[in-house]
Amino acid sequence: MQSKIGKTFWLALLALLLVGAGGSAAWATPAQGYGQGQQNPPKPPPPQPAPITLDTPSAPAPNLEEDAALKTFTELKREDVARQIELGEEFLKKYPGSRYNAVVYARLAPAYLAVAQEDKMFAAGEKALELNPDNVDILALMGMLLPRRAGTLDADQKLQKAEKYSKRTIELLAAMQKPDGLTEEEFNAAKNQKLSMAHSGLGLTYLQRQRYGDSVAELEQATKLVKEAEPTDFYLLGVAYQKAQRFSDAATAFGKCGEAQWGWQDRCKKGAEDSKKLAATQPQPPKP
Repeated sequence: MQSKIGKTFWLALLALLLVGAGGSAAWATPAQGYGQGQQNPPKPPPPQPAPITLDTPSAPAPNLEEDAALKTFTELKREDVARQIELGEEFLKKYPGSRYNAVVYARLAPAYLAVAQEDKMFAAGEKALELNPDNVDILALMGMLLPRRAGTLDADQKLQKAEKYSKRTIELLAAMQKPDGLTEEEFNAAKNQKLSMAHSGLGLTYLQRQRYGDSVAELEQATKLVKEAEPTDFYLLGVAYQKAQRFSDAATAFGKCGEAQWGWQDRCKKGAEDSKKLAATQPQPPKP
């Protein structure tokens, strides 16, 4: 039903239309035909526009089954990766236009990464950002990982995206307020974890663009922001130091990544040895 204001507005508009047309008789009076002495049949009144109302349209009824499916999906433990993927894919198939799909894609991206399904991870990440461009978790993840997949024909496009996503992560985190329910220590730890990922992504992006000074600065941030930095970041920092001819610093970075038990431990140890030899024989530029 129209509100009182809606009815008043419509009646006033109708009165203006009638005055402008000379009253209702102006269009009801038949006109003479051209030279035939016959009257044209009376024209029917023009169709009336739909009534203007200020009533708020009713919201669509909630889909209780859809809400329940989302609740089941989001309450899964993060480590239950296989179940997350199963329920997430089922949800997207059953509710392809759901308003919750941004949440589902954002949960699926790291789940795919955990089972080494990288193509699906990148696809889910892009969909999540398409639906919510400021999802800082996905921005940080994509910004960190895209340059590690840049050795392809579209390498430059991937590096551009990585730089964009990482810089946006840093911007959003700088403006983020501590939510209720978290201590300052918890909030800062979570924020620094995402910042470390963003600086790691920028560091590798600049390393591949041969901007070695910028790469060093970003990777130093990536390794300093968290208590236990990723050995990958120390390895990349060692490479960046080498490219910048800072061999002593490279030996230190490679030494730290060689302390961790991981797939490139031997490579890190060799990098440390080689850098020490170069530091002893090669002139090094002054530290910035």
